[in-house]
Amino acid sequence: MKKLITKVVVALAGFSSVLMAQQDPQFTQFMHSKLIYNPGYAGTSNAICANLLYRQQWVNFEGAPQTGLLSFDMPVLPYLGVGVNIMNDEIGAQKTFFARAAVSYNKPLGQGRLGLGIDVGMLQMKINSTWIAPEPGKDDASIPGYNATGSQVTNPNLSKVSYDLGFGAFYQIPNKMYIGLSSTHLPAQTIKGQNEIKFNMARHYYLVAGYVFAINPRNDIGANLKVKSDAATTQLDINLTYEYDKFFWLGVSYRMEDAIAPMLGVRLLKDKALKIGYSYDYTMSKIKGYTSGTHEIMIGYCMTQKKTKPTVYGNVRFLD
Repeated sequence: MKKLITKVVVALAGFSSVLMAQQDPQFTQFMHSKLIYNPGYAGTSNAICANLLYRQQWVNFEGAPQTGLLSFDMPVLPYLGVGVNIMNDEIGAQKTFFARAAVSYNKPLGQGRLGLGIDVGMLQMKINSTWIAPEPGKDDASIPGYNATGSQVTNPNLSKVSYDLGFGAFYQIPNKMYIGLSSTHLPAQTIKGQNEIKFNMARHYYLVAGYVFAINPRNDIGANLKVKSDAATTQLDINLTYEYDKFFWLGVSYRMEDAIAPMLGVRLLKDKALKIGYSYDYTMSKIKGYTSGTHEIMIGYCMTQKKTKPTVYGNVRFLD
């Protein structure tokens, strides 16, 4: 069983002389962290927002993905928004670290705001030196942990840093609807490591959209959609969420051929600026017999920027 699990993790990590980087990490509660997919989102909510997400995928599965994300965005000028994404993703012996800064030019359009943005930053790819080839006799000298004589040889860790670039267009009417188109890893570069290892970063494409159906002043139903593709594979997430009085929500998502994910959350504090959410992915793919599911926790805080009305003083001399 352990060998089977190891083989699956090997396939997920994609070890070979040319290493294909895994797709961008998956988040079930994507509707709460739009900046990670689209830099055009920065500042369009007219609020100072910070979000934390932690995802433990495929619990009890050795070498399964673990992902942490911190994102922050805010408007800084009437037509300018900025943001930051910091993310760490681990799967098997492979680790990927992202740090990207986003800038968005956004302006009013109809009832909402349109943002056009770019993000620029760095990504770091690492392979742990304790990697062990899963099948004796089928070792590859180009990877860490090469086992040429039947005993592990610990090669140095592989760690390479490169630049990263993304672009996105995002339009939203707060508390009503949103739609965004974007692409990450635009350079699609090959990152060359030691021992002939190469990381081929795939360009990713995203479509995110959502709409809120107001049943009455206290009850809403939100529909959310995310399409993610690297031109080789495509993932589709569909979500429906019921929210009561902008205080408590219950929802469910379906990820095509992968999982069904119930979720719940609550807004706290007097102005309901703090939100806490949890989702559980019930795995439906062939891997379901080896895992008890996926847990994801989200914490977010948004402080709305209130416009102050200037004070006007009258002067009786000018009959004002």
